Amino acid sequence: MADIEALLHETRIFPPPTDIVKTARISGMEAYRALCAEAERDYEGFWARLARENLHWHKPFTQTLDESNAPFYKWFADGQLNVSYNCLDRNLENGNANKVAIIFESDDGKNTTVTYRELHKRVCKLANGLKSLGIKKGDRVIIYMPMSIEGIAAMQACARIGATHSVVFGGFSAKSLHERIIDVGAVAVITADEQMRGGRALPLKSIVDEALGMGGCEAIRKVVVYQRTRSNVNMVEGRDLPLHSLVDDQPEQCDPEWVDAEHPLFVLYTSGSTGKPKGVQHSSAGYLLWAQLTMQWSFDIKPEDIFWCTADIGWVTGHTYVTYGPMAAGATQIVFEGVPSYPNGGRFWDMIQKHRVTIFYTAPTAIRSLIKAAESTPDVHPRKYDLSSLRLLGSVGEPINPEAWMWYYKNVGGERCPVVDTFWQTETGGHMITPLPGATPLVPGSCTLPLPGIMAAIVDEAGHDLPDGHGGLLVVKRPWPAMLRTIWGNPERFQKGYFPHELGGRMYLAGDGAIRNKETGYFTITGRIDDVLNISGHRLGTMEIESALVANPLVAEAAVVGKPDDLTGESICAFVVLKRARPTDDEAAQLAKELRDWVGKEIGPIAKPKEIRFGDNLPKTRSGKIMRRLLRVLAKDEEITQDVSTLENPAILEQLKQSQ
Repeated sequence: MADIEALLHETRIFPPPTDIVKTARISGMEAYRALCAEAERDYEGFWARLARENLHWHKPFTQTLDESNAPFYKWFADGQLNVSYNCLDRNLENGNANKVAIIFESDDGKNTTVTYRELHKRVCKLANGLKSLGIKKGDRVIIYMPMSIEGIAAMQACARIGATHSVVFGGFSAKSLHERIIDVGAVAVITADEQMRGGRALPLKSIVDEALGMGGCEAIRKVVVYQRTRSNVNMVEGRDLPLHSLVDDQPEQCDPEWVDAEHPLFVLYTSGSTGKPKGVQHSSAGYLLWAQLTMQWSFDIKPEDIFWCTADIGWVTGHTYVTYGPMAAGATQIVFEGVPSYPNGGRFWDMIQKHRVTIFYTAPTAIRSLIKAAESTPDVHPRKYDLSSLRLLGSVGEPINPEAWMWYYKNVGGERCPVVDTFWQTETGGHMITPLPGATPLVPGSCTLPLPGIMAAIVDEAGHDLPDGHGGLLVVKRPWPAMLRTIWGNPERFQKGYFPHELGGRMYLAGDGAIRNKETGYFTITGRIDDVLNISGHRLGTMEIESALVANPLVAEAAVVGKPDDLTGESICAFVVLKRARPTDDEAAQLAKELRDWVGKEIGPIAKPKEIRFGDNLPKTRSGKIMRRLLRVLAKDEEITQDVSTLENPAILEQLKQSQ
C-alpha cells in the first residue's frame, strides 16, 4: 500500500474546559498517561484489576488472558457472571432501583419512563416467557424490532437466560433477514407488527413471514410479536404469539443463568467485502467490561447525567451505548423511536431542550443533515433552542470532517462542550481511539489518542511500524477484552480477515488506513483499505450490493464503488452492464430507479445506489479483472491520470462518465 498522504493539516486545538477537568474520572493528561503506563507495565494485571473492580462475578476468575490459541484469545475464561444481572440487579442493590433507566420518546412525541425496578420486572417476565417456550442457554434468538423499551428488554432477557441474541436492523429486507436466520441457526424470532418512523408505519411482521417462507428456517419454533401499532397482521397458529400473552402471567423474578465469561452474548452481522454477511461474535464478560469502562472514560458519566445515544439497537452502537453500557453504568438515558427530520429538522434540539440532555452522541451523517436543515429553515437552527443542559457531545460511525465538527461544537455545544470523536468498530466492541473530555486537547477531524490498554499502531504491509506523519494500516498489537472472538461458524474467515499471516497472525487489522500527527501523535482515520463502504456510518460490502444487482434478470454485470458524499460520508455509485443494449437517456432514468428499488428489496434501503451508470462493458484488464481504481476516479468525476496501458477497452471510460 502506497504511503497515505496527510491532506488535512488542522491547526486548531481546543483544550478541555476547566470545570470538566476538575470533576473528570480521568482528569488531565497525566492521569491518562498513568493509566497507559500501568497497562504497559503489567498488561494482564491492568485488565484483571478493572474486571474485578467493575463487574459482579458469580464465580471469580483466576486466569486473565489465555493466548495459547492465538488469535482465538480468551479473557477471564474460568470466571462466571451474567450480563443482565450486572445491568439490572446491581442497580436494585446499589440504590438505583427507583432511578429512571429509560425515558422513551415515540415517533409522535409521547413519553414513557421506566425505572430500573420496572425494567428489571419487564426483563424477568420476558425471560420467563422465553424459557416457557423452551428457549435455553446457548440457543440463538433473532430480534427484529423497532427502537423501543421492548427491544431493549428482549436483548436483556436473552442475556438473562444465556440465549445468544442476534439483532437485525428493522430496515433490512426479508432476504437479508433470511440469510441471518439461517447462518446463526436461530430457534425463535422476536419482532413487532410494525414500526413507526417519520409519521409512517413500516412493516416488520410481514417481512419476517416472507423471510420464513423462503425455506431453510425449520429451526424457528416461535415468533413473538410486540403489537406496536396493533395493526392486523397474519398470525400463524402454533408458531406466532403476541408478546403480551407470553409475558402477562409470568413471575416477576427470574434467576439469572450464570454463564462462562467467554459465553457468546450476541452475534451481530456486518457486511464484508464478499457477498456473505459476517456474524461478529462477542463474549459476555470482556464485552461488558469495556462497555462500562468506556461509559466512564469516554463519556465521563455522572449519576445525574441524562445520556442520549441516537443509534438504533440494530447496530453495534445501539448494543454498547444503549442496551448494555448505560445500564451497567446505572445511567438515565433517552431512547428515541423516530428520525431527526420528523416532524421537522429541529426534533433532536427540541428533545435535548425538553429532557435536559447532558450527553448527546450521534453520527456525522445526522449532523450534516441537520446542518442542511438549519441552513434551509432557520426556525430549526439549534440556536433557537435552549441547549444549555449539554456538557458533552459525541460523534460515532465514521470520521467527522472538520467543518461539521466545528458547526457541532459551536452551534450545538455553544463552544463549551468537548466533542468526543470516537473511533471503533462492530468488531472492537467499544471505543478504541477517542478524546477523553477531561484530559485530551481536541483537534477537529481527529479521534486523537487510544484509550488506556489499547495498543494501537500504524504499520506497513509487512507489519513494521511507520514513523509519525506516514500513513499506513491501523492495527492493534495486543488483544483486549472486548474484541470479537470469531466470525460465527467461520473461524478461517475471522483469522484471515482480522489477523492475517502477513502481519504475523497476532496483530488485529482494523481495515482502515490512518496517519499520526508528527507533533501531537494524534490519529486521523483516512478511510477503508478494503471494499467495504461506509454509508451513513453503516458498513456495506460492495460484493453484497453487486450480487444483488446481478440477481436482477436484466443485469449481466455490476461493479460498485464509493464516492465522497457531503451528507452520508460516502454514497454508492454502481456501474451496470445490461443483458441487452445500453439504454437510451430516456430509458436510463426509469431503469436506474427500478434497479435502486430492486437493491432496496434485496438488501434494504440503505444499500440503494445514489448513482447508476450504464455501459456496454466494464473497464477490465486483458485477464478480465475489473479495474476498480479507475471506477473510483470516474465516480468522483475526476480526470483519469493513472496508467491505463493494461486496459483492454479504454473507450469504455468515456461511456461510463455519464450518471443517472
